[in-house]
Amino acid sequence: MPDRRILIEREHPELSIREQCALLEVNRSSFYTVKQSIDNETLYLLRIVDEVYTKYPFFGTRQMSAYLKRRGHALGRGCLRRLYKLLGIEAIFPKPKTSVAHPAHFKYPYLLRGVEIIRPDHVWSTDITYIRLAKGFVYLVAIIDWYSRYVLDWELSISLEATFCIETLLRVLSWAQCDIFNTDQGAQFTSHDFTSALLNHNIQISMDGKGRALDNVFVERLWRSVKYECVYLKEWDSVNEIRRGLKDYFQFYNDERPHQALDFKTPREVYFG
Repeated sequence: MPDRRILIEREHPELSIREQCALLEVNRSSFYTVKQSIDNETLYLLRIVDEVYTKYPFFGTRQMSAYLKRRGHALGRGCLRRLYKLLGIEAIFPKPKTSVAHPAHFKYPYLLRGVEIIRPDHVWSTDITYIRLAKGFVYLVAIIDWYSRYVLDWELSISLEATFCIETLLRVLSWAQCDIFNTDQGAQFTSHDFTSALLNHNIQISMDGKGRALDNVFVERLWRSVKYECVYLKEWDSVNEIRRGLKDYFQFYNDERPHQALDFKTPREVYFG
């Protein structure tokens, strides 16, 4: 049977992508999750920069250039700016370029300064990160409970449109709810459909100040764990392969991996009590 995704038109004159996917019985996330191709030299450089940036997310292009030169990789700042753009990372502060704000979207204030997180479902947060494949890359979104570090749900997509973030949020809201939901000011999270889903459940919305990566520190720590304990351990040849790998990893992370900050309990033990 032919892939029905090829029948979907991004610029259809009458039907949105959501409506076309519904008519064709195609999951919208799977429509966006298609393999990207990129030349081997660029992939090699992306791998180097991705690993260093994940370890030292405060490196701008000047520091990155000096650091790599000492390790035998003479990359100029112009080259690094191009690589940073492909990776979707900012050179000034450690936030993904996935966090670029939409000028027409309302930005909510940050509500968590000085707030003590006292129980599961008090505060959730979300973010997007880049995940490399052998011949391309995808984006990963995850929703995490701050108190327990429990990963409530996650999804992959090749598109940075808000769709895969909204679908992930709706899945979580179908079985749980928090008091405060914290995000950065990225266009996906300030979109009407995303914020409306939260407001319809009477959830307060909190958004990081621009450039304040540590406002969402628990997700930043999660990304480092995901990359060093899963993504960097092998070559991932396809979207389906990394999806299976991440499914296994998040099961391990939630159910088996003890956290020192949780008195060496697992996130599941703390979240479900």
